[in-house]
Amino acid sequence: MKINNTSILITGATGTFGKAMVSKLLKNYPNIRRLVVFSRDELKQDQMNEEFPAEKYKNLRYFIGDVRDYQRLLRALDGIDIIIHAAALKQVPAAEYNPIEFIKTNVMGAQNIIEAAIEKKVKKVIALSTDKACSPINLYGASKLCSDKLFVAANSYAGKHGVFSVVRYGNVMGSRGSIIPKFLEQAKKGVLNVTDPNMTRFNITLEDSVKMVLFALKNMKGAEILVPKIPSYKIIDLAKSIEPNCKIKVIGIRPGEKIHEEMISESDSFTTFDIGDYYIILPTQNKSLISRYKKFNIKKVQPNFRYSSGTNSKFLNIKELKFLIKNYVN
Repeated sequence: MKINNTSILITGATGTFGKAMVSKLLKNYPNIRRLVVFSRDELKQDQMNEEFPAEKYKNLRYFIGDVRDYQRLLRALDGIDIIIHAAALKQVPAAEYNPIEFIKTNVMGAQNIIEAAIEKKVKKVIALSTDKACSPINLYGASKLCSDKLFVAANSYAGKHGVFSVVRYGNVMGSRGSIIPKFLEQAKKGVLNVTDPNMTRFNITLEDSVKMVLFALKNMKGAEILVPKIPSYKIIDLAKSIEPNCKIKVIGIRPGEKIHEEMISESDSFTTFDIGDYYIILPTQNKSLISRYKKFNIKKVQPNFRYSSGTNSKFLNIKELKFLIKNYVN
């Protein structure tokens, strides 16, 4: 499916990723029929409208709604060809203390998207996931794993009414509420709070996360989870790259936190394939899906393969982190 001459709706479109995705689509695909910003925060929509005024971008629409509201989704999806589902509650500690709220948005909201997409015959649905959905130990990760399972399973009963796929990646560099903005703020006071000096995380730039979703839209077959090959960093190196003269205070891990994140577990390895810049996790050894990716020289990963931020083959050093922060974090 070509992106020009289609109608696209992005849930959670006033967030960090959503705004970047809207900007990319407006710039690179001027002939999009309609681009719908769907979110529940009217203030953020108003602020976004100042940056991307609907008067200037005639194909842009602002639509207030919540993925928890099925009827509102049905109205929003009239005539939509593609959904990019980025809406989610994401803060790990908040999920531990407010679990049902995360379930309502991340799980029930996902099912609402699926049901409404099938009802409205949406052709493609891409759901954004997280490394925390792999072998989850916290409520946020568990809710996103449920979401991933729902979107993969949706292909079994959607029939000819569209395909559903998932993209899973690590921390988006500099995204709202992430570690880098927190460190930059803490650096003003001369102390950086590090949870654990051994902690590692995957890293992806906002630009590459958008690029990945566009790749998925053009190549998705349905039921796959797409995982990027991206570097890791040590939290302690990140702290030093932001301000080497700051005092580092070790405060202990937060509720539900891991020392290292995974994007592919050993259990996933039996249906995981290497397609070059990405891995794909399939629900089963699906010969039909595998054959559709032959143009990428698809290869099966080794049994018991595990993709962890702690054992990654590529780590960013302090110099590289400084460069990325300077060039990719506002």
